[in-house]
Amino acid sequence: MTIRKGMRELASGMNCIDAFSLRGGKRAEAHLPNLLTDIRAIVDSQSQPNPQFRFHRLYTGLTAAEVQRQLIGHKGYLDAILPTAETIGTKLNALGYYPQKITKSQPQKNSRKPTPSSTK
Repeated sequence: MTIRKGMRELASGMNCIDAFSLRGGKRAEAHLPNLLTDIRAIVDSQSQPNPQFRFHRLYTGLTAAEVQRQLIGHKGYLDAILPTAETIGTKLNALGYYPQKITKSQPQKNSRKPTPSSTK
């Protein structure tokens, strides 16, 4: 097929356009326009910034499967029209959320370490 296409292009002098960019499925936002705002509404209340404030990432204790369950339960989405949990996880990462176990930041200890010259 490729050779035939090339031979026709050479004979006619015109390039054949194959609409490669139109192939594939549409993004989830095209099918569900409110999906990203609903995900953001669910995850914002249960996320926190990096404890050292070095990065602008937001960590959340919710997994993608839990976000999917809450979209069905609280926002009224149907399971048949929602994307998979893997796709929702990708959308979470694109929005800047990183599902991770959230730990409380530990306070610094005030006690000094003993030095060899110090007495007990």
